[in-house]
Amino acid sequence: MKILVTGSTGFIGSNLCRALVEAGHQVRAFHRPNSSLRGLEGLTVDHALGDLTQYATLEAAVAGMEAVFHVAAFMGPRQTGKAYAVTVEGTRAVARAALTAGVSRLVHTSSVAALGVPETHQISLLNENHTWNFRPERYPYGYAKYLAELEIQKAVTQGLDAVIVNPGLVIGPGDQYRQSSSPILQVARRKLSVAVEGGINLVHLEDVIAGHLAALERGRTGHRYILGGENLTYLALVQLAARVAGVPAPSTVIPARILRILAGPLSLLESFLSLPLPADLFNLAGYYFYYNISKARRELGLPAPRPAEEAVRSALNWFIAQTS
Repeated sequence: MKILVTGSTGFIGSNLCRALVEAGHQVRAFHRPNSSLRGLEGLTVDHALGDLTQYATLEAAVAGMEAVFHVAAFMGPRQTGKAYAVTVEGTRAVARAALTAGVSRLVHTSSVAALGVPETHQISLLNENHTWNFRPERYPYGYAKYLAELEIQKAVTQGLDAVIVNPGLVIGPGDQYRQSSSPILQVARRKLSVAVEGGINLVHLEDVIAGHLAALERGRTGHRYILGGENLTYLALVQLAARVAGVPAPSTVIPARILRILAGPLSLLESFLSLPLPADLFNLAGYYFYYNISKARRELGLPAPRPAEEAVRSALNWFIAQTS
């Protein structure tokens, strides 16, 4: 197939381009003129220069394509206006261009963040039916991804054949944009020696790529599919990273209520501090972001996900190789 990939130079996007090329597809990589092409090195792709906020460039990029993977989103520091323009309005523009061009299918890369937060701080498994339920200013990234999904659903009602995938925390080799901020690397460098109450779902990059390809072939129009791996407490995650890195394992857990109180003040000082995570995320301390992945396995035909240790080890080995 002739396939367009937005966000083609990012962590997921570049690896998706590689998988598509290896599968024999003709890939058009949409990216900004100043984007790093490191993730696309050695790949035979058609480069389409443009910006999600410039519709004419999207329209030209989508022309002649049979399918679109919309992977691009705003991932920078907190800038609510820019995040909305890129993530939400950009998704609206991609959907419009795909409808106009008559593409056969669009796969939208969302996030489990778009599903909102658990109803309580107790452990439970969220699924694709969960919806947004949190104050937008306390989780701007998740809210933007939720609004972007609404744009996709609006386009579906207009005739677009689109599927949504919701990855968990994606870990694996090649994450060039998080070399300094990755919690895995921070643990290995002994810069992160504590954990917080709560938990997260960690998924190997290769499982996420496989989920995208399966969604293209077998996903049901208008449906969400959680692409997840292991559900781990934050303490288990940092201890796993420490074990893989061969450094002392952290054992201290900071009470979630303390971080939630500090979230507001720290967000004002974030540009002057070296925090292990964005201050906005401190609002989410104490929640267990655990997910049920049975729908994706059942309907997309995905195998059991790779172990979290394999994901952490592959990511850490890559990070180390970049600095050696």
